[in-house]
Amino acid sequence: MAWNDEKNQNPWNGKGQTPPELDEVIKDFKNKFNRIFGEKKTSNSNTRKSKKVPPNSLKYIFVLILLVWLLSGIYIIGPAEKGVVLRFGAFQKETSEGPHWHIPYPIETLNRINVEQIRTAQIGYRDASVYRRGGNVSSESLMLTKDENMIDAKFAVQYKINDVQAYLFNVAVPDATLRHVVESAIRQVVGKNTMDYILTEGRVDIAESIKDKSQELLNTYQAGLQITTVNMQDAQPPEQVQAAFSDAVKAREDKQRLINEAQTYANDILPKSRGKAVRVLEEAKAYKSQVISKSEGEAARFRQILIEYEKAPNVTKERLYREAVEGVLANTSKVVMDSKTNSMMYLPIDKLLDAKKPRTEVIIQETRPEQPNVKSGVRNIFRNREVR
Repeated sequence: MAWNDEKNQNPWNGKGQTPPELDEVIKDFKNKFNRIFGEKKTSNSNTRKSKKVPPNSLKYIFVLILLVWLLSGIYIIGPAEKGVVLRFGAFQKETSEGPHWHIPYPIETLNRINVEQIRTAQIGYRDASVYRRGGNVSSESLMLTKDENMIDAKFAVQYKINDVQAYLFNVAVPDATLRHVVESAIRQVVGKNTMDYILTEGRVDIAESIKDKSQELLNTYQAGLQITTVNMQDAQPPEQVQAAFSDAVKAREDKQRLINEAQTYANDILPKSRGKAVRVLEEAKAYKSQVISKSEGEAARFRQILIEYEKAPNVTKERLYREAVEGVLANTSKVVMDSKTNSMMYLPIDKLLDAKKPRTEVIIQETRPEQPNVKSGVRNIFRNREVR
């Protein structure tokens, strides 16, 4: 129906009239709606009379339905979400955070994808709090190592979506594909390492290797997924051989303990031995230096005495004799007296009885006025040195 008829009337059927108020439009629409669907049935002589539907009222219904349909295309994307609009099943556009509008269904459809959600894939086990049936999955956890041993390993993989278009269209089931990819990477990495390395110091390195290989395969498939972490939850021998493996582990720990004890003992003994050897060497060097220096000094002293002896032999002989006697008598307790006197008056009885003192010599000699000969004086010098 055209807005204006042949008489150039406006849609409100009047010349020069302004559009009606909103309340009047709603009231008029309500009345027409009631006339269409609220008709009363009357019966008179088995005949049914009904009111006719005004032809102009259909346009209001159509406008209302069209308005509701268009408004249904308004949507709001959250902060952690991405919106993907499909037109007849084909990718149309990708929308980010905020309000948006698209052509409503069935022309276009909207898919909301949470790209910040951290998802978890459990390999080798199922958590009872997440799955209905929890427990071990031996078909996923049992695998063969490099040294041909069986190991039961469980892994937890955390990942998120980094490309929503690739996630929706490149792979049929992206989450299942990730599980298969990670299982393949786990068996590949475990098969290249020994059992002892996996159970002890290689846990972190193995998890990183699995993460790198899995991400490389996912990038090849263009699955739109990014692996954030790979954690080794548990790794142990199969239940059938755990007892024997525990005995082997205990023996290995005893071996390591004995090695550590021996190493500790060696670390305690070797420094002491090295220090003692160094001390003995230093003492030997010091003794060598002392003997050489003393010998050189005696030789130099003897040469000086010889020079003085050549200048004045008698004086030198007397001085040597007196020095020798002084050196000998300085370290002993001696009483020298004349043989003609009563020696009992001068004996040091108290010193003779003292055991702490060195030997006491009592020399009784006759007084001789003459001088001692030189040869006996020289002999006494060397004899006194030997006594000292």
